[in-house]
Amino acid sequence: MTHALNLPASPASGSGPGAYRSFLEQKVRTTVSMGFNVADEDVNPLLLPHQRAIVRWAVKGGRRAIFLKFGLGKSFIQLEVQRLTLMFAGGRGLISAPLGVRQEFMRDTQKLNTGDDPAFTDEQRAALRRWQAGHPERFIALKFIRSIDEAEATGQHITNYESIRDGKLDPNEFTSASLDEASVLRSFGSKTYQTFLTLFDQVRFRFVATATPSPNRYKELIHYAGFLGILDTGLALTRWFQRNSEKAGDLTLYPHKEAEFWAWLHSWAIFLQRPSDLGFSDAGYDLPPLVVRWHEVPTNLADGGAERDGQGILFRRGAVGLAEEAKERRDSLPNRIAKVRELIEARPNDHVVIWHDREDERHAIAAAVPGVVSVYGTQDLDEREAAVIGFSEGRIQRLSTKPIIAGSGCNLQRHCAWAVYAGVGHKFNDFIQSVHRFHRFQQRNTVELDIVFTEAERGIVADLKAKWERHNQMVEKMSELIRQHGLDSLSMAEALTRSIGVDRIEVSGDDWTVVLNDTVEETQRMETNSVDLLVTSIPFANQYEYTDKYNDFGHTDTNAHFWGQMDFLTPELLRVLRPGRLACVHVKDRILFGAVTGKGLPTVSPFHAEAIFHYAAHGFDYMGMVTVITDVVRENNQTYRLGYSEMLKDGTKMGVGCPEYILLLHKPQSNRTKSYADDPVVKSRDGYSLARWQVDAHAFWRSSGDRLPTPDELAALGPEILAKAFTEASLRAVYDFEAHVRVGEALEGRHKLPSTFMSLAPGSWHPDVWHDVVRMRTLNSEQARKGLEQHLCPLQFDIVDRLIERYSERGELVFDPFSGLHTVPNRAIRMGRRGRGHELNAISFFDGVAHLQAAEREISIPSLFDLEKFEGAARQGAAA
Repeated sequence: MTHALNLPASPASGSGPGAYRSFLEQKVRTTVSMGFNVADEDVNPLLLPHQRAIVRWAVKGGRRAIFLKFGLGKSFIQLEVQRLTLMFAGGRGLISAPLGVRQEFMRDTQKLNTGDDPAFTDEQRAALRRWQAGHPERFIALKFIRSIDEAEATGQHITNYESIRDGKLDPNEFTSASLDEASVLRSFGSKTYQTFLTLFDQVRFRFVATATPSPNRYKELIHYAGFLGILDTGLALTRWFQRNSEKAGDLTLYPHKEAEFWAWLHSWAIFLQRPSDLGFSDAGYDLPPLVVRWHEVPTNLADGGAERDGQGILFRRGAVGLAEEAKERRDSLPNRIAKVRELIEARPNDHVVIWHDREDERHAIAAAVPGVVSVYGTQDLDEREAAVIGFSEGRIQRLSTKPIIAGSGCNLQRHCAWAVYAGVGHKFNDFIQSVHRFHRFQQRNTVELDIVFTEAERGIVADLKAKWERHNQMVEKMSELIRQHGLDSLSMAEALTRSIGVDRIEVSGDDWTVVLNDTVEETQRMETNSVDLLVTSIPFANQYEYTDKYNDFGHTDTNAHFWGQMDFLTPELLRVLRPGRLACVHVKDRILFGAVTGKGLPTVSPFHAEAIFHYAAHGFDYMGMVTVITDVVRENNQTYRLGYSEMLKDGTKMGVGCPEYILLLHKPQSNRTKSYADDPVVKSRDGYSLARWQVDAHAFWRSSGDRLPTPDELAALGPEILAKAFTEASLRAVYDFEAHVRVGEALEGRHKLPSTFMSLAPGSWHPDVWHDVVRMRTLNSEQARKGLEQHLCPLQFDIVDRLIERYSERGELVFDPFSGLHTVPNRAIRMGRRGRGHELNAISFFDGVAHLQAAEREISIPSLFDLEKFEGAARQGAAA
């Protein structure tokens, strides 16, 4: 992202319709192919038709994701993609794989070089020898390495993820890199997972190859796009996902952008469930039957435990929440392990994997099941890998391990078709990966799963089954997509179904006009010097997208790209504003996360400063800004960047909460020898007192001698009463920082310090720092009830009212080019002004129209006092 404070120049091409249309058309992005065209005869003839097609597609793209269902030949494809890429580009290649998978690649390399596998016919082996004759580059040399010192100058190499994670090997020393089963990186922790993917930034050719990832793990897919260099992860999340403004990381795919998202994904990733999805034969690719048996073991229902106050619970309820689920797993361990032992003793000759999630389960299994070999996290890596390979080759009969350790990548089907689960959990992706260690193409036996759970875990089982069903539905959706478009027929330009432009709609009332249209095009239609005051909250660059139109200012790649579109609007705003009048622009800085920027900690994009320089470059006079303080506790719930626990670890990574700003921008008056506007906003002494002016201009207050309440006094109040009382008290007395902290600590000691909002916010003494904005009193609150999108910090009534009162007169026109729900026109007509707004989102537009019409009705309906006055006047008239 670009965040430098470079002064933007006015668009050299002008701001006419043609130039603006050209700018919008340039927003259409296509997925770049940066690889090599491969002829069919260049591909190893042992590969099946669907594998050959994917190899050619991936090599041509140069940076692609290969998501194949278990058993479709993913390792064959990776090896051949790397071989062909290096044949054209030179250098050396690297495959990163989970522990225990190295042997699979070594085995498949041998197969591709010799045809030595019962699955190949004599004709295929003969074709391979003819294809290899005289072409040494068609043989694959694969070497396992743990450090760069062990690597050859050319050829293919394979390593474990741990070697890269621990800094033993720099992947940027390679020409091409492929991640095998990259979802296993989640076991390193989400932070390590995200930072790991940035370690390959200098690798020219990049690939991801894994079994079909869970479609509901959107962030995983987005991180793969970032790894491949397809699209910045932050931008991708903004483009297709709605963020919960009150909780960081809570994402929902916009319903109206769902088709576009999957189409974009398909332009750089192949999701293949069966060869016939690409039009090839499914011969030999029939999944074996899957038998799932659920075993419920009893729970001591009489052991209900006790509430926090010590009150006993008569009956044990279902395990709800992490704490209760963990307790249930501990308490039920003997019963569950007894069931596991019973199941295995009934089949003494069968090979089996016993999946578990906890260390106490591992130890109990080792004690209860004779001959079981355990694989666990603190085990020596070579020992761990040897155990997995020994089981896959049939030399070990019983294996005990966690899905997060051995559930991804390993092919365990050759000697095993049975798994026993010692418990259940909510982590569906780990579960489904473990299932497909056996249930995969080319498995010759019926796959059997025995899953043990307790009575109190019925809710967890229901949740797991529901996720399984949703997974199957989404997988089918992806299959349908590839059946429709194949590999080469769908480009990014064809995939993105956005359009340019909108059917213009204008709605008016007695004192207001709002227009559904692109604000650039609509503002160009307005008369010069026709607006008395401009109040708006501009989009915060690409923080949000409000529509599926290319006209949307949020549909931009960087801050610089956003200001490039603003270059078409800002000159028009300057033109329509009357000389000497103000544009009041609401802005907020943006948080940049270290996982995206690579800086390791959250930093702040000075968006408000960029806005100041942008408007100044277009001819506005900068008059200063109003600061609106924010609640640091609420902000932390949104971003997790100011966490108290992190502060204790290292205070140097802590910044401060981000306030909102109102930029006060002045259109030059016609006569620069005088400071007055061409038509001044005149105040009368009766309507605008000296006291009000002092508050507006400086607001210096003397102390009354009152004091802050003591911690004991405030702690006796409830949080809601305290929030108001503390702010009011802080305004009446000299502020004491240490006393402020002591009050908070006293509340914390009584467990009465809320974690969801700031209950001890000090009042502001300065007129340009507003502490008393009622944040819930916005039209956005009504939108939230309807489940519609919420702005990061919607423009509050209080802010709009103050600006309108201070900088305009009754009867004048107040304009908002980004009108949203038409808050500005709404407040304008309520304050005796006229309002105008432009909006691109049709839902917001028509909801805002309803609010405007309601406001118009409220204004026209007389109040009770009005009726009394009318009645009195009528009596006087009758008496006369």
